[in-house]
Amino acid sequence: MIRTLLPLAAMTIASPALAQIDQGPAAAPVPPERMASATSPDGQIRVTLVIDNEGRPHYWVTRAGKPIIAQSALGFLLADAPKLQRRFAIENRTTLSRDTTWEQPWGEWQNVRDNHVELKVRLKETTALARVMDVTFRIFDDGVGFRYEIPDQPNLKTVNITDELTEFAVAEDGDAWWIPGGEWNRYEYLYNKTPISGVGTAHTPITVRFKDGTHIAFHEAALVDYSGMWMRRVEGTKFRAHLSPAAKGPKVVRNTPFTTPWRTMRIADSAPDLYMSQLELNLNEPNKLGDVSWVKPGKYVGVWWELHLDQTSWGGPKVGATTDNVKRYIDFAADSGFDGVLVEGWNVGWNSDWFGNGDAFDFAKPIPQFDMTELSRYATAKGVHLVGHHETGGSMTHYERQADRAYAYAAKNGIEVVKTGYVADAGSARRVGPDGKLMMEWHDGQYASNHHLNIVRIAAKHKVSVNPHEPIKDTGLRRTYPNWVTREGARGQEYNAWGEPKNLPNHEANLIFTRMLSGPFDFTPGVLSLEGKGGTPILSTIAKQLAQYVVLYSPQQMAADLPENYAKYPEAFQFIKDVPADWSDTIVPNGEVGDYATIVRKERGGDGWYLGAVGDEQARRSSVKLDFLDAGRTYRAEIYRDGEDADYRTDKRHSIRIEQRNVRKGDTLDIRLAPGGGTAVRMVPVG
Repeated sequence: MIRTLLPLAAMTIASPALAQIDQGPAAAPVPPERMASATSPDGQIRVTLVIDNEGRPHYWVTRAGKPIIAQSALGFLLADAPKLQRRFAIENRTTLSRDTTWEQPWGEWQNVRDNHVELKVRLKETTALARVMDVTFRIFDDGVGFRYEIPDQPNLKTVNITDELTEFAVAEDGDAWWIPGGEWNRYEYLYNKTPISGVGTAHTPITVRFKDGTHIAFHEAALVDYSGMWMRRVEGTKFRAHLSPAAKGPKVVRNTPFTTPWRTMRIADSAPDLYMSQLELNLNEPNKLGDVSWVKPGKYVGVWWELHLDQTSWGGPKVGATTDNVKRYIDFAADSGFDGVLVEGWNVGWNSDWFGNGDAFDFAKPIPQFDMTELSRYATAKGVHLVGHHETGGSMTHYERQADRAYAYAAKNGIEVVKTGYVADAGSARRVGPDGKLMMEWHDGQYASNHHLNIVRIAAKHKVSVNPHEPIKDTGLRRTYPNWVTREGARGQEYNAWGEPKNLPNHEANLIFTRMLSGPFDFTPGVLSLEGKGGTPILSTIAKQLAQYVVLYSPQQMAADLPENYAKYPEAFQFIKDVPADWSDTIVPNGEVGDYATIVRKERGGDGWYLGAVGDEQARRSSVKLDFLDAGRTYRAEIYRDGEDADYRTDKRHSIRIEQRNVRKGDTLDIRLAPGGGTAVRMVPVG
């Protein structure tokens, strides 16, 4: 519901004294006509925009008077015109205050509050070109988002952007957690922890922490018809936006009027508070699809882990996508209460040259070993649906040409969700230009941004949801297009199948406060065997595999292990069968980036609560007060925790203790994490 939407009588003008503080004690006061400022609803975060003596716009961010972002430039480099950076003056400014609550059709929180102050500043060149550029800031209690708006104007009809001049001058050094941007493996890297001054070029989200505990997570929101932003460190702790390249020409080409994505900064006192922010979601437009009751969260199994273990293959004589094998998984899903069965390798095109070249794939033509009609019938009779798989090999144009036919085929066969794939090295996604010539694009360039959204819209026309792997990053567009349910975009479980290099014990604790800040992640959790190819050990305890279902959020969650492995661990498997994939509320009681985290979630449409806790290579202890439970009710806590001798480094990785106790609001739950360990708890009302 809308609580308020109030235009302020006049914008808040920063005083000369404040401008002096923002720029440093030696700076001269800035005349009021050259500055604009506004604060968050609680008055703690202040954004100030100032035009310097050369007409260059800069912004600052402070929190409770403490510098967060020091003097940082704004503007664009253009391919065919002078850059948009100098000789600007403030033409006008407006502010609005908005406080609304909106409901997600699925998600980590059913209801999301959007409470912000918006400051919009129109900048106009004082030259003969007289070009105009708006900068809009939205200031929340937990962060800031800003974007450029380029209106239609006589001297700026088509904007050919070679790069942004947007800066993020982090106010002090500290710790940073990041993965490299612009490297061959896209987003699939283990996280680095370095000083902020030691970052190179990073993908977002990137999370930093000051010595006083202030945390900032940099990202972007509403990435539409634009190139994805990397953050390149320029010097010291100053970063500049670096747009993902295009195969040819400028990185971004847009006709006016248009807006850029929002550049976002979550700002909090702790890592758990960073996670609790919904800033990027709030910066996206509301649902454009109308009734999305057909978008259904759920859990699935599939012909997947066996492929990565080399027991079967995507193509050739060992193909795993046979009618009999898929029926086996359908039976397993139905018996376990799961919704879907993923099948990879079901369609023609899996030849030896598919990697980075998917021109042979046909997404409406099954291989002879796979009887789609019979399997669709069999799955429906069992109360299960097939989960489609469209591996493109990075051949985006080829995929788009058949997308409408492919999604119509999926819908005809009861396929409610399609997992897409773009397996190709970064900078090697295939695009065919209007002239018929092949071009190589980046997975997060402007072309890819448009491609992914086009696929999502086509899928929505056929009431099919989409789960892309090797994707473009999540920037909150799931609010606008709720059938964009989840995605990969980080190192998932398959790295544990391959042996080396595998995911490290701190991987989940890193993901929670970095990658997971962007949105759902199809990590494919729950490998209870704890073994990859050739029996290679996974660096985890069995309890940690259960905890992944709570801490690594996805509305489409996979039970990734083989059915026969789940049969070996029926007691632990019970948690995977019980845990939901959709939530009405989320709480983060504790955590530190890369060390440990505890997340508590309430099931949507029910009264049960679920807790997941994960750690790193160290043994850890913490406690959670159960203040979130309903007063006056008793809950049965079903606790899956590391055994006393559990340790990811030994043959005791499977040591687990499963116990029950009754709990009530105000009780305390003590959590012990073994090295590489975790805890999973189900709390259901019993009285």
